[in-house]
Amino acid sequence: MIGMKSKKTTKLWILYVGILLAMIGYGIAMPLLPFYIDEMGGSGVHLGLLIATYGLMQLIFAPIWGKMTDVYGRKPFIMLGLLGLSLGMILMGFSRSLWMLYLAQGIGGIFSCGIYPSAMAMISDVYQKDKRSAAMGRVGAAAGLGVIIGPGLGGVLAINSLQTPFFIAGAFALITALLVWRGLPETLQSRGQTEEGISTGSEEDLSIKSSIASATANREDKESINEIERPWNIWSRHLKSTLALGLIAAFFVNFGKANFTSIYGYFALERFAFGPQEVGGVLMAMSLMYALAQGVFVAPLTKAFQEKTLIKAVFLGIALGFFLVAFAAKALHMILAMAFLMFMLALLKPIALTYIANRSEGEEGAVMGIAESFMSMGRIIGPLWAGFFFDIQILLPYLSGGILFLGLFLFRVSKGKELESSWSRF
Repeated sequence: MIGMKSKKTTKLWILYVGILLAMIGYGIAMPLLPFYIDEMGGSGVHLGLLIATYGLMQLIFAPIWGKMTDVYGRKPFIMLGLLGLSLGMILMGFSRSLWMLYLAQGIGGIFSCGIYPSAMAMISDVYQKDKRSAAMGRVGAAAGLGVIIGPGLGGVLAINSLQTPFFIAGAFALITALLVWRGLPETLQSRGQTEEGISTGSEEDLSIKSSIASATANREDKESINEIERPWNIWSRHLKSTLALGLIAAFFVNFGKANFTSIYGYFALERFAFGPQEVGGVLMAMSLMYALAQGVFVAPLTKAFQEKTLIKAVFLGIALGFFLVAFAAKALHMILAMAFLMFMLALLKPIALTYIANRSEGEEGAVMGIAESFMSMGRIIGPLWAGFFFDIQILLPYLSGGILFLGLFLFRVSKGKELESSWSRF
């Protein structure tokens, strides 16, 4: 019994370490991209288009990989995503013109988006509902820590050559794929087990197993329908289901974060005359706050409150954070406000994904893939929103963000007693 519990724990630690290493590799390369583009004669517009290319590929392919992971297992698509990320980074290292960068970025986006939904589905397989949010928070913390470590390491590696960090990043992803291949067992068949890997044998569990078996038996019929269903029809259909609140929250996680971070450097420069060192240092501290919030605070909060209640409260907290940043009179006030805003954004992601996972028995991979698409949409739209409003007035990205999240909170309060599908009225 103890051995089985240890095996389950090892599985998840391999997953956490794998996510950490993959994000270190990603973090090593990405901050150097503007300098790489400039070396090839590109400009800021190419940076925006390259980032959008990555997000667009994730938007399209995440639901595909997510659906396939329900059929073929979680591990193959985590490995596929890591190998694709490795290939994309190595191709960037070999790139000598802008079209090669677009090709490399597209390949990386197509395959890497299989990692996160497969990892989240694996957690849904292993953990019972009351413990999923803590595990998802640890995945987010591992990813956040990788983003903190990666850029600093990339700066050191780029001293002699801008190409070297991309090759090192590809090696990180490849090593992670080997680690997953050697040490992370498949979990798709373990849904009927508890966290310790021991079947309870209760009547309720047998009923759940029966439902899952039925869902599996009908999956081929469902997929034959979904194969011809267009992406926007899939998104619309799920926005009319009980998953709607979680999917909308997933979108606004990355929308809010991208709206905040994409324009922060310009904002800090104009308001408080920050230089590159101050901007980079504050962003690194904010990333640490993000990892800390997901790794430490998510578990006790989700034990104490329902996910719907937490999502509503976090919407209000994010709105307050945006307003505090916009009206900060001193640099210290702005940093404290940013820390609060980042803390709230960090809480929203694992809570939203837990909400989704707890309502998708039998189709965790497919639904997590759709959630990844919604997050990708937020990642694309957030910077566009921030850039548009910043050109009008420098406070507007944060003021508009605050108003938007306040509206989400008020809508949720006004509709809290109605069916969750009332979100489809947006």
